[in-house]
Amino acid sequence: MSSTAGQVIRCKAAVAWEAGKPLVIEEVEVAPPQKNEVRVKILYTSLCHTDVYFWEAKGQNPLFPRIYGHEAGGIVESVGEGVTDLAPGDHVLPVFTGECKECAHCQSEESNMCSLLRINTDRGVMLNDGQSRFSINGKPIYHFVGTSTFSEYTVIHVGCLAKINPLAPLDKVCVLSCGISTGLGATLNVAKPPKGSTVAVFGLGAVGLAAAEGARIAGASRIIGVDLNPKRFEEAKKFGCTEFVNPMDHEKPVQEVLAEMTDGGVDRSVECTGNINAMISAFECVHDGWGVAVLVGVPHKDATFKTHPMNLLNERTLKGTFFGNYKPRSDLPSVVEKYMNKELEVEKFITHQVPFSEINKAFDYMLKGEGLRCIIRMDG
Repeated sequence: MSSTAGQVIRCKAAVAWEAGKPLVIEEVEVAPPQKNEVRVKILYTSLCHTDVYFWEAKGQNPLFPRIYGHEAGGIVESVGEGVTDLAPGDHVLPVFTGECKECAHCQSEESNMCSLLRINTDRGVMLNDGQSRFSINGKPIYHFVGTSTFSEYTVIHVGCLAKINPLAPLDKVCVLSCGISTGLGATLNVAKPPKGSTVAVFGLGAVGLAAAEGARIAGASRIIGVDLNPKRFEEAKKFGCTEFVNPMDHEKPVQEVLAEMTDGGVDRSVECTGNINAMISAFECVHDGWGVAVLVGVPHKDATFKTHPMNLLNERTLKGTFFGNYKPRSDLPSVVEKYMNKELEVEKFITHQVPFSEINKAFDYMLKGEGLRCIIRMDG
């Protein structure tokens, strides 16, 4: 066991004291892991749009002070009581949703929506005792989605950690712990495009480009990117996009444009924007008889999905997905192996790197829409 096992660790963390204000690097105290918990030394973390959304406190209960961060890679420092499948020194990816391996969802081959460890953005404490493991001068600092990776050390439920190949470079594969796997799995696990098929991807941010990458890996013959920002198309070519449609360039609805381009509709579509109109277009643009549309983006809480029932009766399929239908502990190690055997490229998603002391730069890049993923080096 490490010399710090069972001890409180003092380390640096980037604390959000209030909504929308720059994070502050503080010295925090991180308590030892309790039952079914693991304390992890974070080496690399990246910024995902979800962190920014909750930091801005848009549309949910604001909870501050808080340590954000959920895309990361690290090494187990110590484990709590009852943890048997992880040990100090193991390389892990923390995940915002978990796999308890015991509930009905975890027992089902068709679901990854663990009853115990499903994402909860309102909860800022650990399940075991309803307390935070972070504090400053005795004052608790709240957790975020069970991970809180903007800290040199963090405490995570064992069910939210995927043990991965120790040879995998953590500064690269850390991006597989959220957005990239979500888009990739939406295509490979849910849309399942046959070789030679046509795929439309709505929204060419990091998740949408990962969906396009999945279509490329699956052998799609045409991958049509749909986005309102024409600057994104050049980048999208690196991820397999062969054509581009900007809905603003057309008088008619984009689903009609796509149907004309593809002789009746695309074989598969993946929606990665969360915009309700894009969701409807993504469903209505697939071919009758066999078309499948997959919704990935999270819509506004008051949004309603409207389409004519004949679209379903004409044998189009509408599906949703959560984290690309990957079970974190069971499936993520194999996604890392896809990278290790050069089937999946992750370097092209990484556009910036900053030291931990400059974490607010990562927020600036995302707010300006610059780049895809910014890696934050915890040693800097």
